[in-house]
Amino acid sequence: MTAYRTLDDLDAPGQRVLVRADLNVPVSGGKVSDLTRMERLAPTVQELADAGAVVVLLSHFARPEGRVVPDMSLAQVVGALSDVLGRPVTFVATDWSDGAAAEAVAKADPGTILLMENTRFHAGEEANDAEFVSHLASLGDAFVNDAFSTAHRAHASTEGIAHRLPSYAGRAMQTELDALGRALGDPEHPVTAVVGGAKISTKLDLLGSLSAKVDTLIIGGGMANTFLAAQGTGVGKSLCEHDLLDTARGILEEAARNSCRILLPHDVVVAHEFKAGAKWRTASVDEVMDDEMILDTGPATGAKIESIFEASKTLVWNGPLGAFEIDPFDAATNRAARCAANLTRSGRLLTVAGGGDTVAALANAGASEDFSYISTAGGAFLEWLEGKALPGVEILQQAA
Repeated sequence: MTAYRTLDDLDAPGQRVLVRADLNVPVSGGKVSDLTRMERLAPTVQELADAGAVVVLLSHFARPEGRVVPDMSLAQVVGALSDVLGRPVTFVATDWSDGAAAEAVAKADPGTILLMENTRFHAGEEANDAEFVSHLASLGDAFVNDAFSTAHRAHASTEGIAHRLPSYAGRAMQTELDALGRALGDPEHPVTAVVGGAKISTKLDLLGSLSAKVDTLIIGGGMANTFLAAQGTGVGKSLCEHDLLDTARGILEEAARNSCRILLPHDVVVAHEFKAGAKWRTASVDEVMDDEMILDTGPATGAKIESIFEASKTLVWNGPLGAFEIDPFDAATNRAARCAANLTRSGRLLTVAGGGDTVAALANAGASEDFSYISTAGGAFLEWLEGKALPGVEILQQAA
């Protein structure tokens, strides 16, 4: 039994169902440029509409900060959403004080899909204001949260409303929670984590949390340079947080206490500048010159990473191993990603990834389709990995 109710527990026919979606999608030239979040939302909306519910979609878009900002209207995503769902979506223009939302819901026939205007046009959304919560709750008979990516925020449409209505996890939320639970909630060991990216300072909580949960922690990207420097290794003019060397040493000591093995690069790819076509070479970490910068994990370390993956049962991945945006500094990330994808495809490894540049890096490697699950949740995914409570998830568990 799950710790929260799902659509399987909701008697949808004839109900007005408020669905918290995340339609804060990239828009370029008036067109939605990435449909991933819509595609993941579609099963929940289609299932509810097919069952005869009035589906009322709630979402934010950008940061209007409680004001009506026309350029931040959700009207611009209606066409793309209708195409993804394969059925019409009715947009409800409202400033959340004119009664338009209630009128639209009252007139809607079963199976209708309504998309309400940006909830952040009202200051009560981000403040989780009781009056605004009551207003939203009055529009529905049940609440479905299908936006894990917003679950780390205690806003009116993500957390407050779940105190007022019977609440359920949508299919996308259910899939995400299941994947994350299998990855770190009760994982099959050995468990390996890859953490990359530029700076330790942005991932202190993450590193501390993972070192207590995983068997091996592989550190790459710019943050690996700080760990190398903390061990007395020269890193030239590489990105390095020299003011955090003591912090890095503390993380290494904590990992040792937790019997967590940490793998840092023992060979690296270096260049004098970070640009396309720059002359580069592979070197041992103790051979980096003062005028060189480390831009990728080296091939010998890459081979070691592959051997660790092959011995693992569960892999959690956050962040690239190098400056993957420019060839050839994407080589280590591509190699590791493809190895993980192959092991996943053969049924030998459960792979869950997400956060920051991870989605783009895995797509660049052509490995995305074969990972067990890739989260697009960003901040919520990171906070979950850090072991922090997510208000939008906690209230679903309480509601159950």
